[in-house]
Amino acid sequence: MAIDPAQQWLLGVSIVVYVAVMYAIGFYAARQVTSAEDFIVAGRRLPLSLAWMTLLATWFGAGTLLTVADEVRAGGLRRAALDPLGAGTCLLLAALLVAGPMWRMKILTVPDFFRIKFSASAELTAAFILVPSYFGWIAAQFTAMAEVLELYFGLPMVVGILVVAIVGTGYTLLGGMWSVTLTDALQVVLLLVGLVVMAVVVLGELGNGSTAAGVARLATETDPDKLVLVPTSDLKVFFGWLGVFAIGALGNLPVQDLMQRIFSARSDRTAIWACAIAGVMYLLFGAIPLGLALAGNLIFPEETKLKILPALASLFLHPAVAVVFIVTLLSAILSTIDSAILSPASVLAQNVFPRLGWTDSLRSNRIAVLLISSCSVMLALFGSSAYELLEESYALTMVGLLVPLLMGIYGPPTSGRPAIVSMIVGVGLWALHFACGWEFFLAPVPGIGKAELPVSLTVTGWALVAYVVVQMATTAARRVDEETPK
Repeated sequence: MAIDPAQQWLLGVSIVVYVAVMYAIGFYAARQVTSAEDFIVAGRRLPLSLAWMTLLATWFGAGTLLTVADEVRAGGLRRAALDPLGAGTCLLLAALLVAGPMWRMKILTVPDFFRIKFSASAELTAAFILVPSYFGWIAAQFTAMAEVLELYFGLPMVVGILVVAIVGTGYTLLGGMWSVTLTDALQVVLLLVGLVVMAVVVLGELGNGSTAAGVARLATETDPDKLVLVPTSDLKVFFGWLGVFAIGALGNLPVQDLMQRIFSARSDRTAIWACAIAGVMYLLFGAIPLGLALAGNLIFPEETKLKILPALASLFLHPAVAVVFIVTLLSAILSTIDSAILSPASVLAQNVFPRLGWTDSLRSNRIAVLLISSCSVMLALFGSSAYELLEESYALTMVGLLVPLLMGIYGPPTSGRPAIVSMIVGVGLWALHFACGWEFFLAPVPGIGKAELPVSLTVTGWALVAYVVVQMATTAARRVDEETPK
């Protein structure tokens, strides 16, 4: 897509100024960091206003604004099952199920929970599941932002990915969770205002000056099949949709980035309300890029290769306003990048590095940030498409950690065996299906594949069965041992 040289120059200067402001905030935040607790959970001092904003900014990035928007443009609203529908629902479930109990434990990472509730072995197993699960998500953000830089500046993808990685990693290194939270707050305000302005302008253009008429035209002229949010006419399609939705709604519950913000709140009540507000805002504002994506089909009926939101901004917004919107778009992606890098880095520094004899926690957190970013860059350079990276990164935590997390919160005290077996069964079955490319559970087996059961839900069910069976066996063995005369 061609871009006016003057607008390109203005956009470049604006991005440089924006990055400078983010780094200034990072340097300010670095003055607040004196311990690992400050770096990882902002000293547990976040008020409600900052807590819900950083929760929203954590996931509202390239997935919602670029990747999913283009997926919806091509396949309709059913493609929003993972994000924003699944992710927004997850935040509401977090408010109901996990925010309060997890905050009251006063821990720093999700594997800390598994150590306290189960065993040190469960802690390490959870860490080995959590850390790799973030590589795909971070790589998806790197890829999406590099595509925008390629679109506007002709920057090669490899160079763009490296630039994005360096910028996002840099200010995360400075102040940890304080840097992430303060920059998130600014980025969320810009993002929400930018989306509303964009929606009003584009729908007004569709409706010849009337936003309401634009909405009516969108509803009447869009292919009815693309307006279907939940496909129920075909059982196979519905099960596939349900599996993807479950990955977004349930797979995000055990993740470190969500819990890290819960732990950072100043109270359990603040954590609960922050999740609830962020969930509602996610669903409301997440609907805007979906509507814009469908509007793009009416505006660009022949175009198929453009990133739809940047294209709409360049076409309908005043050049100066378009620049502001693109900077806002990039800021949303950056806010997700810094959060996604910090979370697995915290797990590495707190739950893995100490076993290697690294005792300087604050320094090891910064080393872990560099390591996570480097691995994600490699995946972005050689990995699959952004949407596939997003979906697969969410699935791993769902099948591996959801069952032991909920059982640990609401079940009786137990040993580490049920949790470890559940993790191994879940991840093992998922890895088998992923490696073989099976879309449904045990799809090649005659008579079973016809049931077309979603892999994510079915594997999670088997992880639950494994947990319950081992828990019952462990309890029975303990009783026999107690009743045996010494």
